[in-house]
Amino acid sequence: MKSQTIIKNIAFFVILLANIGCDQISKNIARQELSDYERISYIKNHFTFTKVENTGAFLSLGSALPDFIKFFLLSIVPLLALSYGIVFLFRKQNLSKVSAVALCFAIGGGIGNIYDRIIHGSVTDFMHIDFGFFETGIFNMADVSIMVGMVLFFGQSYFKNSNNAVKN
Repeated sequence: MKSQTIIKNIAFFVILLANIGCDQISKNIARQELSDYERISYIKNHFTFTKVENTGAFLSLGSALPDFIKFFLLSIVPLLALSYGIVFLFRKQNLSKVSAVALCFAIGGGIGNIYDRIIHGSVTDFMHIDFGFFETGIFNMADVSIMVGMVLFFGQSYFKNSNNAVKN
């Protein structure tokens, strides 16, 4: 049983590191290869690279806050939440595999963005999707990790509830 827990924790750690690594490598490439607000289009302008430095949170929310409040709300509070998430991930024994992987993705993405905010003072965003009927803001791989984690978590919850409804 102890070796299973060790293997499980190593797998979680590898997934976390992979998410953080993909995010940080892609942001470093964007910082080195793209000028601020430079626009490089792919797939008939449906997918573009545009580097921006986001000093706020999602869609620049909070970017105009005073520095101390912004640091507290956008760095300290998320850092505490991510720390709790890591402890929960590694200590919770009956967590489903899908929930654990979802947490790894969400926490890994969160760490990637918090690292940027603390080390660089802003989060580097550089990808944009526009299919007319569907358009995103400018985002990064940490945001993708967070979204994948949320989709996995809510997808599992939905299918679990659907299966319970069918059984009743």
